[in-house]
Amino acid sequence: MVSSPGKRLISLARREALWAYAFIAPWTIGFIIFTIGPMLASLFFSFTDYNIVDSPHWIGITNYVNLFNDDLFWHSLKITFTFAVIALPLGLVFSYLIAVLLNSKIAGINIWRTIYFLPSVIAGVAVALLWARIFDPKFGILNPILANFGIKGPGWFSDPDWALSALVIMSLWGVGGNVIIYLAGLQGVPTDLYDAAKVDGATALQRFWYVTLPMTTPVIFYNLVLGLIGTFQYFTEVYVISGGTGGPARATLFYNLYLYQNAFRYFHMGYASTMAWVLFIIVLCLTLLIFRSSEIWVYYEGQLKSK
Repeated sequence: MVSSPGKRLISLARREALWAYAFIAPWTIGFIIFTIGPMLASLFFSFTDYNIVDSPHWIGITNYVNLFNDDLFWHSLKITFTFAVIALPLGLVFSYLIAVLLNSKIAGINIWRTIYFLPSVIAGVAVALLWARIFDPKFGILNPILANFGIKGPGWFSDPDWALSALVIMSLWGVGGNVIIYLAGLQGVPTDLYDAAKVDGATALQRFWYVTLPMTTPVIFYNLVLGLIGTFQYFTEVYVISGGTGGPARATLFYNLYLYQNAFRYFHMGYASTMAWVLFIIVLCLTLLIFRSSEIWVYYEGQLKSK
């Protein structure tokens, strides 16, 4: 008996579906075991008193109550928010301006693009050690340069008033990744929009403000979301520079560093899990806020042409 074409198509679709599930199975299993599993475990531990050695004891929302009464929690949150408010916009603007310059059609531009991108591929520990040496008030190279201009350099990482500012400056070192993404967005702006603006008599500044900037807002939005998440996960550099203490005088006690101290120095795993979930909620709310605001300031080609 010859099967009908419809049955053969259904059988073929089923085989393709089985192969598809087989190919994604390793990733799915790994995601469940190494991502979903630990997340659910940390959610459970956040309601327990757990110190790794003893079995976890259920204490309900006690960790959450203690967290919001913890002065160091609010201090670390303040340090993290302050860093995010300064470093994130500064990095976005700085990388965007560099991308605009690197989008020029001049000889040797590929070499300059490579030079600006290379620092972003260096590991965080190496970057921290490099900048710790640069900012060293006695043996670093920065303060002698400032002295040549009659400026007395501060203690930087050894000065509570300047430690956070030094970290902000150091964060600009790795803007190369954002620059590459901005370059892709700039090169994707339709040339007919520029031609139409020129015909209308728009100046270079007007073309940038009314064509380039609006058409690259989707890329700005992308870098903003990833930058926000990365900023609230800032850890490696400040851990290396402060030796894991958050000094001097807790001026660099970032949220993730305080979380790490509770988990692996004081072994308050339940409390650290609580901090992790509070951080997750904070980042989630801020990300959703950015997504909601994108309807106001993110434009696409079709929208721009219709105006």
